[in-house]
Amino acid sequence: MAELKEAVASQQHQEDRGIKRDEDTGEEDSAGSAPAAGRSDAAADGDSKPSTTTPDRHISIQTKLEGLEMLVDLNGAGRKSCPLCPEEKFKACYSHKLRRHLQNLHWKVYVEFKGSRMCICHLACRNPKPSLSGDQVSGRHMAHFHCVVCSVTIARKTDMISHLKRHFNKGETEASYPGGSDAQMDEPAPSGQAYEILKELGTNVQLLPNHSTPMKSDTYFNRKMKTNRQLVFCSLAVLAEERNPLECLDAFGATGIMGLQWAKHLRSTVRVTITDISDTCVKMIRENCQLNNIRADGGSRGPRGPDRAGCEPETAPVATVEVAKMDANVIMHLRPFDYIHLDPFGTAVNYLDAAFRNVRNLGIISVTSTDTGSLYAKSPNVTLRHYGCHIVRTEYYKELAARMVVATVARAAARCNKGIEVLLAVAVEHFVLVVVRVLRGPTQADESAKKLRKLVHCQWCEERVFLKLGNMVDDTVPCNCHGSLPGKTAVQLGPLWAGPLFNTGFLRRMLSAAVQHSMDDIQPLVKTLICESECTTLKSLVHGSSVLSNQVECGVVIKTLQSGEDGGPADQAGKRKSGEDCGNVVKKLKPDASLDHPAFYYSIHRHSIRRMNMPKLNKFLQYLTEAGFRVSRTHFDPTGVRTDATLQQFKSVLTKYSVPTGTNTGAGQSTASSEKAV
Repeated sequence: MAELKEAVASQQHQEDRGIKRDEDTGEEDSAGSAPAAGRSDAAADGDSKPSTTTPDRHISIQTKLEGLEMLVDLNGAGRKSCPLCPEEKFKACYSHKLRRHLQNLHWKVYVEFKGSRMCICHLACRNPKPSLSGDQVSGRHMAHFHCVVCSVTIARKTDMISHLKRHFNKGETEASYPGGSDAQMDEPAPSGQAYEILKELGTNVQLLPNHSTPMKSDTYFNRKMKTNRQLVFCSLAVLAEERNPLECLDAFGATGIMGLQWAKHLRSTVRVTITDISDTCVKMIRENCQLNNIRADGGSRGPRGPDRAGCEPETAPVATVEVAKMDANVIMHLRPFDYIHLDPFGTAVNYLDAAFRNVRNLGIISVTSTDTGSLYAKSPNVTLRHYGCHIVRTEYYKELAARMVVATVARAAARCNKGIEVLLAVAVEHFVLVVVRVLRGPTQADESAKKLRKLVHCQWCEERVFLKLGNMVDDTVPCNCHGSLPGKTAVQLGPLWAGPLFNTGFLRRMLSAAVQHSMDDIQPLVKTLICESECTTLKSLVHGSSVLSNQVECGVVIKTLQSGEDGGPADQAGKRKSGEDCGNVVKKLKPDASLDHPAFYYSIHRHSIRRMNMPKLNKFLQYLTEAGFRVSRTHFDPTGVRTDATLQQFKSVLTKYSVPTGTNTGAGQSTASSEKAV
């Protein structure tokens, strides 16, 4: 009923406006001139406004006050109605009162966007709610704003501001209503809008204003992921030293910066393919290729010869990449690759099966996971769905997340009869990066599957131990919490990856690549990873070619191209053999059980003694080393200590060298030195 009343009132309002305009024109309009009739029809339709607005734009959207005043003839005699208010809200009045009404209400209550004002409108443009009376709708709920971009009507000013911000984040800053703009919808940014140019590792990329909002932008770019991109680059550079050319895939291109960095710095040793499912991203990647003087081939699998003469730039391109609009799972099922990088928004579990299907033997897969809510035990139900693991919040939650991702990768590889060797597992900032080498064969798959074990974790003292194959849960945690405290204190977590998380030889070669390409930001991190992989506190790292010539991974010795050049002639057929080859010489060795990597770490602050001053962290590491334990710092926690000592032994050493609060530090040090001498 209320809708019918509003419709009748609006129709009467339009008729009264037409009648009054006919009366105001007088005898000269009744003479029958066609322009006068056209002006009256235009006034009735509400289109008699300046050229600053288009015919399809609502009359409440103006750029100047004069345009709002031109909606009605304020110079004529007689009473006139407001063009933005119904009769029951604002009755017809004289020109001076109507002018004040337009200035004080409609022009001052507005939302501005790109030079246009969306003035408040009280017309019956919105459908009133059936539960409200007509007076309430016309008095309060009829006030609204018309969006200048999509013509939607929104009642609240704050909601309209948020709505416009979403348009801006998507790059939609021009009107997209029918006939309102000549801009194409598939443009990544409106014409005339300047891109932001960012340079990283000698590579320039264009960024949209919305590049930092992943849920609202196709071309997402995160500046904080620079560490991740450099680590991935170094891992690819190490693989390029073993064999080339490499078929590399950046499965989620976005702006394409990672694939462009590969092609620009590694040149002919890699053949880069960048894919994305979004048309906007593919167009942005091609523009970034032109910006870096890199030739972008189409999505076809044709030869990588020179492009057509009309498409070539003035100077010769420094590299060539293949840009394809394709789903990541599809292209990984269709083509084999030597190096695959997966960096989706959130979890990457949906792409692991396709990644291991066609990856070549001794190839590398790097996985970046950013779903920290499920990785860090904030959403246990999501963790169980995605990773099939049960975890709780612990002091070593970052390493727990890394081992959980590796376990998921190992299961995906085992389904394709492939095993993995973990080369690198990093959890810094808001991402978890896992880099694994693929080893073909059911034997390697079985060996990797044996390293998936349950973890017994004490919820009181946070002692933890991996269950051995076939062991029962009882009396496996080396703590007495289950006997001194009532109830069950230990829980089973996992299954998790129980093997090592680092490969020292690979990390040393990554450090060499970081030095070679002037990546000063990640060199301290890689040095920490090397010390952590060796479980040592040594500060001196050797970068000589003799040390980096060989690399032992999962009982496999891999010789690089430099060491293979002296051994014999290269294979002219270009095939990768499992025997003696120029690029790879594979020899089976027996794994050394004495070099098992200590799992997890202890936080010195978490296990500190009350009313006791702890020693400095570096001093404490020295004390643990003197006690006969392997010890190192960890990148997972700045206060963490990775050691093969149990928690009880860890606490005993910490208690021995801690000083009671309020005592003299010098006396405490002398006491510690005397105990040390004894």
